Amino acid sequence: MTDFLGTPATAPGPLGPRMLRHTTMIRRDPLAFLTLMRDTYGDVVQFPIPRPPTYLVASAEATHQVLVGRPGCYDKETIQYRSLALVTGDGLLVAPDRRWRDQRPVVQPAFHHAFLPVVGRIVADEVGALVDRWRLAGPGAVVDVESAMMEVTLRVVGRSLFGDPLTGSTAKLAEATLDALSVVIQRSRVPVAFPRSWPTPANRRLGRALRELDEAVARLAAQGGPGDGLLLDLLLAQPGWSDEQIRNQVVTFLVAGHETAASALMWALWLIAGDEAEGDALADDPGRARWVADETLRLYPPAWVISRSATGPDDIAGHAVPAGALVITSPYLVQRDSRYWSDPEVFAPDRFAARLSRRQREAFIPFGAGLRQCIGRDFARWEMAEVVAGLGAAFRFSRVGPPPRPLASVTLRPADGLLLRIDPRR
Repeated sequence: MTDFLGTPATAPGPLGPRMLRHTTMIRRDPLAFLTLMRDTYGDVVQFPIPRPPTYLVASAEATHQVLVGRPGCYDKETIQYRSLALVTGDGLLVAPDRRWRDQRPVVQPAFHHAFLPVVGRIVADEVGALVDRWRLAGPGAVVDVESAMMEVTLRVVGRSLFGDPLTGSTAKLAEATLDALSVVIQRSRVPVAFPRSWPTPANRRLGRALRELDEAVARLAAQGGPGDGLLLDLLLAQPGWSDEQIRNQVVTFLVAGHETAASALMWALWLIAGDEAEGDALADDPGRARWVADETLRLYPPAWVISRSATGPDDIAGHAVPAGALVITSPYLVQRDSRYWSDPEVFAPDRFAARLSRRQREAFIPFGAGLRQCIGRDFARWEMAEVVAGLGAAFRFSRVGPPPRPLASVTLRPADGLLLRIDPRR
């Protein structure tokens, strides 16, 4: 096959000139670009990038092979996770497998199912406070859903994992999180980034954000764990762990534990606002909130792309993938694929009322899959369902303005925030 800039081509894909024509689409709408590549070239696409050889894997079966079926053959040592490590350090989310194996047992007890009812009570408290504030705005008020969801999810993470509601600092921490992640995505999209020591605008913004996050961690660590077996207790009690190791885990869960949930909740409320029948059904049966949460995660998975580095050669759907290759998978693609889902673009929570087929289970990966599946999966789904149920019972939501544009950044979020109109149900 034709070489890609000196790299043997083992799968179909765009050659250099065609790739260059898509530069604007890659930057402005990477979701559309990945969809176009799959539709044009098939389930395994090779991009004209020589170092490392780079592949898009787009089917549920091939994605399952990369994330689940070849343990030890793929690792997280990719530009995606190296860029995120600028914020989180070598925390659980980005750590290579060899270090992740030591970290996971330390934090796992904080996410035991026994804690979920506690999380539910915390969410109920925070949603109740938000409902009270929104009721004061009066019928027909237009509310800033983005800031509300960022605050609620940050307070839930603070109370559930660290025993601290982060009172008075949620707005600053939310801003620091978004600033840091915006720099991360900029650095991940360029082949060569300026060193951190250079005083560029992006580096200065990242520095300010990291100082804000580090100050929050220092305050939490100084006051000690609450003594309830929460994540902070486990970290502080871990023998031999340095301040930096503790800091990396706390920042990881501060950042990943609230921004992803906030993004998903914004999409959930927007979807409900466009489906009056579903909103009324949810108000009558709060149990539907779990279906709404899962259907939202199917349509708008916060982790819209997942990358892996091949630690050795592999064969994916008949295509040779060399050691060291970058393999890109996309929950967004497989969760909107008509081979696995009927009417895949339609918001239909009832599709989760029955047990998914095996193929659908492989094609529903909003939290990844395999050994490196998100440790907070059950925490996040429980939190989402409780927030959706509480707000859906209290308000009718209506859309205002044009549909939000999905911003495929570190997570998949509405590009310009989200405003909705609210009307109390009673």
